[in-house]
Amino acid sequence: MLSLPLISANASPLGWTLALAAALAYAVPAAGALRISQTAARWALRLAWLLHGLALASSLAGMTPRFGFAPALSMTAWLVLTVYAVEQQLFPQMRARWALATLGACAVLLAALFPGTPLYVSASPWLPLHLALGLASYGLFAAAVVHAALMNRAEQSMRQGAGHDSGLPLLTLERLTFRFVSAGFLLLTATLAAGWLFGEQLYGRAWVWNHKAVFSVLSWLTFAVLLAGRMRFGWRGRSATRMLYAGALLLLLAYAGSRFVMEVLLNKGAA
Repeated sequence: MLSLPLISANASPLGWTLALAAALAYAVPAAGALRISQTAARWALRLAWLLHGLALASSLAGMTPRFGFAPALSMTAWLVLTVYAVEQQLFPQMRARWALATLGACAVLLAALFPGTPLYVSASPWLPLHLALGLASYGLFAAAVVHAALMNRAEQSMRQGAGHDSGLPLLTLERLTFRFVSAGFLLLTATLAAGWLFGEQLYGRAWVWNHKAVFSVLSWLTFAVLLAGRMRFGWRGRSATRMLYAGALLLLLAYAGSRFVMEVLLNKGAA
């Protein structure tokens, strides 16, 4: 049986303070998207991003760092916002602030409620790097999903004869989407290869075909087919984005989904 007070009590007071402050800062551009200036919204989002990063750092600092499905999702959202901040410098006309601010607020609060289980890294000093590779692939695929959603919305608006509000041309959105997919695929490949070849050194055990491994490999195969189909047959549009969504869902189930079951539904701290 789920016990929110018991789970949330594991979060530190500093972590809660930073998470609440970040959520409030995210609420400014999210709730006031049409009522505040672009400059004010941009600075509020930057402040929220900084507080969000500090909240993540506080959960990983100390004698016993904690990690789990919610911190993984929170870090993924933070990475997507980092990508958006960089893209804003390259494409100032890009507009996805409201949706990303809402995503950031939900993610940082979720991580405060479910801070995860103690993370022991005594098996190998390379384990943090392996986790970082996996989370980076999460972030890149999440950025690809955001761009694919903007692309689908832009395409639908064009078919209806209306202008779209993403701020970027459709072909630019498509090009960015598949660049993120390609980069995420490379990092996912490196993560899976490291787990397969060096699992015993990283985790103290050889590769195990559990739910996480099965969903990860299925996700890798989905992205491989998507990239091969685009290269060989020029796949694009809704068919390609549906496959992207399917691969991202499988990847979400691989770590965050399996950890959610273990941490919340079964109340266990699986590795």
